[in-house]
Amino acid sequence: MLIIHLENTDPYFCLAAEEFFLKNFVEDIFIIWQSENAIVVGKHQNALGEINYPFVRDNKITVARRISGGGTVFHDFGNVNFSFIKNVKSPAEISFKQFTEPVVAALSKLGVLAINSGRNDLLVSGKKISGNAEHVFKNRVLHHGTLLFNSDLKNLGDAIKVISGKYQSKAVQSNRSEVANISSFLKKNITVDEFIQFLLDVQLENDENIFYELNENDTQNIEVLVNEKFKTWQWNFGYSPKYLFKNEIEIEGKKLSIELNVKKGIIEDCNISGDYFSVEVAHHLQNLLQNKRHIFEDLKEIIKEIQDSFSDDLIYTFF
Repeated sequence: MLIIHLENTDPYFCLAAEEFFLKNFVEDIFIIWQSENAIVVGKHQNALGEINYPFVRDNKITVARRISGGGTVFHDFGNVNFSFIKNVKSPAEISFKQFTEPVVAALSKLGVLAINSGRNDLLVSGKKISGNAEHVFKNRVLHHGTLLFNSDLKNLGDAIKVISGKYQSKAVQSNRSEVANISSFLKKNITVDEFIQFLLDVQLENDENIFYELNENDTQNIEVLVNEKFKTWQWNFGYSPKYLFKNEIEIEGKKLSIELNVKKGIIEDCNISGDYFSVEVAHHLQNLLQNKRHIFEDLKEIIKEIQDSFSDDLIYTFF
């Protein structure tokens, strides 16, 4: 097995690296990586419906989509991500447990007793410390997960705090769970860097496993995947399943009701009502919104056309 420690902390690069190694290598692989603040949604999720969009945008938190299913997870430098890529003879061989058991065993060496929740999570004392997901490509499977070591749990909670009912679709929805940091269960304090080295050392205890460093060709190919797929609006937001967005709010004592039908991230039709805008302006706004992307920057340009002064809060009512 190849053991890889990705030094690049761009979440787009790391997610692209997983796909690159899955589809272009034949060896079994174990990867450890971290990223800057990011929310990573599952392949079949509605990205906007999984995040607290105003908080995420105001705090410059990256939103990325991975190639596996499952729910939304939060990354920061207190979180460690692990990835197993393994050859299998048939999908029947694949089970979450075979990939989480080595992690459970490693944590036990640190005196942390983790268990499988039965819902793709690892729990310690009933609290989630790891979320996991998988993607199958031909005869290879990618299994990856998070390990909350000493993450900012308040930031995590605020970033994924959503108002129920705003987004209606058949998209996969996350199961929210109470979370905890692994560091809070350790008898001896260690840093996140020491935790990463410990996980790498555990894998390298097997003499058949060897450390692998990315070469220039690997990096170039991954960067192509980043720019053509993982960093694009089309993948991160446009890939979301069709949804209906509904919001009703009061601004300066006036009511504003919004309904947007969105497909592939594009507003197909909309209805603006209430007395915040005049009937004429609301109708004009509806026409302007049609066939535009459901994204802050596009909506800001449209609002500029009908109103001289406004705050970001007005635009955030559309999310």
